[in-house]
Amino acid sequence: MIIKMGFTKHNVFLFFVLVVLVVSIEAHIREFDEVWRQRAQQAKVAARQAYNPNPKIVTNHLNSQVHRAVQGSNSRRRDLHKYTGKCMATNPIDQCWRCDPNWSRNRMKLADCVLGFGRKTTGGKGGKIYVVKDNSDSDMVNPKPGTLRHAVIQQEPLWIIFAKNMVIRLNEELIVTSNKTIDARGRHVHIAHGGGLMLQFVHNVIISNLHIHDTKAGGGGLIRDSVTHYGYRSQSDGDGISIFGSTNIWIDHISMSNCQDGLIDAVEGSTAITISNCHFTKHNDVMLFGASDSSSKDAVMQITLAFNHFGKGLIQRMPRVRWGFVHVVNNDYTHWQMYAIGGSMHPTILSQGNRFIAPPNNNAKEVTKRDYAPESVWKNWVWKSQGDLMMNGAFFVESGNPNHAFLKGPDMINSKPGSVVGSLTRFSGPLKCIEGKPC
Repeated sequence: MIIKMGFTKHNVFLFFVLVVLVVSIEAHIREFDEVWRQRAQQAKVAARQAYNPNPKIVTNHLNSQVHRAVQGSNSRRRDLHKYTGKCMATNPIDQCWRCDPNWSRNRMKLADCVLGFGRKTTGGKGGKIYVVKDNSDSDMVNPKPGTLRHAVIQQEPLWIIFAKNMVIRLNEELIVTSNKTIDARGRHVHIAHGGGLMLQFVHNVIISNLHIHDTKAGGGGLIRDSVTHYGYRSQSDGDGISIFGSTNIWIDHISMSNCQDGLIDAVEGSTAITISNCHFTKHNDVMLFGASDSSSKDAVMQITLAFNHFGKGLIQRMPRVRWGFVHVVNNDYTHWQMYAIGGSMHPTILSQGNRFIAPPNNNAKEVTKRDYAPESVWKNWVWKSQGDLMMNGAFFVESGNPNHAFLKGPDMINSKPGSVVGSLTRFSGPLKCIEGKPC
């Protein structure tokens, strides 16, 4: 029997949806084989386990730590002078480790310092230290021992450090496996003029003290993604850091600028992420959290942005959010050209104690921007501003039930710390650490 099937409008629509789903799930993976299918399934389970049904517990804990860190400070000005005095850690993450002169002999203590939704991230803690000695990246299938690509594909937990200052030009995106820390403290390490970092279907990764800039889209091809597996990859996007279906990620003290696509993207159900103490400059689409209005799996997404400086040359998406929950706390927004925080598909955004300095353009004073929804729809999205400092005419358009309140706990601090953001973010970006001295 021969069954004929005509391409009705309904058939075509279903075909389009299936193609979109396949492309989304298998992004950059040309051969989505059994290894990748298993990783995707494990990542989905990890995301469900990492999701916190009561995010206010996390935000309260972070608020209490910040309150203790800034007691006695009341500066509204950003200190633009180079600091040359004794160690001065101005926020609770940095106070956890920076002023210890023995930080380089106890590097893994850093894993105890993360706050926010990524607070359970331990990276390569407990594993061996891997020293990167070679800045080359010539073989995508059989990476040379001593290179960063060889380090990040190893199966066991590793704490990856660098023997010297170096500029690494990645020939293709760097596929990082689970339970890794990339720790560039004490060195000047640039990932530049080539591929960026890809965290795909992994968990438990820390990235610290790198300069990431001028990344480019890769051409794809055969790339090793673990010791036991390699496969064909399609063209990469050119993101600085791409977080795809991954959980328990901490990005700290990174500088990022001028990447071909986004600086940081978190998509496909990624969650339990903290991005802290970073310095962002010279970019259009800065951060994308949730890649598609149709990807409801991003409803589990929970991300903390804390103590970051959004600086010169930025245009928009700091971040742009779909579906999930983002806690934007104690960041310094000194520059934007279109807007700072945007979104679609009813994300929840809690903005606390940030400083927003609007640009001179009277048409760009609004901090917020809603996409693809009329006011009759977005007025129900929960976007709240608490204790933010608005300068030069900046304003945040709140939405959601005016009587809506997040669950309160014993650690909730009723304060307005936006006035001390200049101090909290003073040392954003990579630190100039010297071994044997406080950082």
